[in-house]
Amino acid sequence: MDIFRLIAEERIKEAERRGEFQNLPGKGKPLPPDELEGVPEELRISYRLLKNAGVLPEEMQLRKDMLTLGDLIAACKSDSERQGLERELSAKKLRYQTLMSERGWTSTGAFAEYEDKIQEKLNLR
Repeated sequence: MDIFRLIAEERIKEAERRGEFQNLPGKGKPLPPDELEGVPEELRISYRLLKNAGVLPEEMQLRKDMLTLGDLIAACKSDSERQGLERELSAKKLRYQTLMSERGWTSTGAFAEYEDKIQEKLNLR
């Protein structure tokens, strides 16, 4: 693995000597904040790969689905359709809670601190 690091460093030095790092966009400006700052470090690379591939982690997809279902329920005019959507929402919420529990996130301090706020946000839409 060291050989790759040496090759990379050498190529960076060569590019620097040729002036390829002059006039880069954003030069002199602070880096943008890391959007995965709240994600545990051991999951960041996999989340970034999923994001770059256009795939959401299951818990994020579930949260997105729950918000969408909540909006659909609020706009629904048919009782039978509303009941079907509410059953689907209940199933998604159950899967979300199970997933959070399986991953041990419900026992972390950060999750416990923000769980009510997360649930509030999910229930408001």
